[in-house]
Amino acid sequence: MQDLLLPDGFLEQSREGVIIDVRTPSEFSSGHIPGAVNLPIFTDDERAEVGTLYVKEGKDKAVEKGLERVGPKLATFVRQARQLSEGKPLFLYCWRGGMRSASMAWLFRTAGFKTYLLEGGYKAYRHSFEQLLSAHSWKLIVLGGPTGCGKTDILHHLQSTGQQVINLEGLACHKGSAFGSLGESKQPSTEQFGNELHNCMRKMNPQKPVWCEGESLNIGQVYIPNEFYALMKSGLFIQFELKTGFRLKQILKDYGHFPANELIVSFQKLEKRLGREATSNAIEHIMKNELEEAIAIAIHYYDKGYESSILKQWPQTHTFVANSDKPETNARKLLEFYTTISN
Repeated sequence: MQDLLLPDGFLEQSREGVIIDVRTPSEFSSGHIPGAVNLPIFTDDERAEVGTLYVKEGKDKAVEKGLERVGPKLATFVRQARQLSEGKPLFLYCWRGGMRSASMAWLFRTAGFKTYLLEGGYKAYRHSFEQLLSAHSWKLIVLGGPTGCGKTDILHHLQSTGQQVINLEGLACHKGSAFGSLGESKQPSTEQFGNELHNCMRKMNPQKPVWCEGESLNIGQVYIPNEFYALMKSGLFIQFELKTGFRLKQILKDYGHFPANELIVSFQKLEKRLGREATSNAIEHIMKNELEEAIAIAIHYYDKGYESSILKQWPQTHTFVANSDKPETNARKLLEFYTTISN
């Protein structure tokens, strides 16, 4: 009998092995345990075929068809597992911890591999994130502030000093605005974003503060899990403020190097909210390489939106006003400020 592990034990012990997801490629693409390798026992079409047969003719016929499809692949599975394993144990899962992972585990054990199974499968893993969040009294510090304050750079510096930091925008591959996709790779699915966040939170010590940036519920096309967002809204919110001149400089550094046509497309996405005239003016400034003027128009829009959205979600705030545009200086002073208000 293969060793069955609950999600906590599976994730902990699998650090010394190889995690194998035996679900279909499309299931894996939608979301998977970070670090897992996809070794699908069925293709998408094969799973659909077996599932249809199960509904129409029953379990026995479906199992026979499954064996018919899988049989010719057994030797290939073993060869692939040997390449992946390199002497390390294998940690397998499917959707519910059922026949797919159990069958593959039997094969690998027969071939001499040490194998472990995730009890309850991927479904149990997904549920374990909610359990992790509710099991502790997390000390979340939410760093807010309007566009261009350099909050991400500050969080990076806080992390370099040993502070626990969750980079939500980094996980989402998006900076959280109409311009947020510029220079970023393709966003993950909302499901996979949640898995990556789950992975980060498991590395955190719940007895110590965890910093993250204030965000709305969505970052680009992905959504923050409701349980984590509720945790954010109950956390300590620090409103970070920076002089407008410093903010213009920061935004110019972040976005000024992108081609004009990409900046124009981003402004066009805002036209309904920004207004036709303001959008037209911003685009005209970009075409004249007057980027600071275009940025000033964007700042005016984002500041209004920030006040009507983010600040309403965190009515209880502490305000930190910076006198420097150096992120390392602001990170140090912000940490001092947090120490003061938390004592």
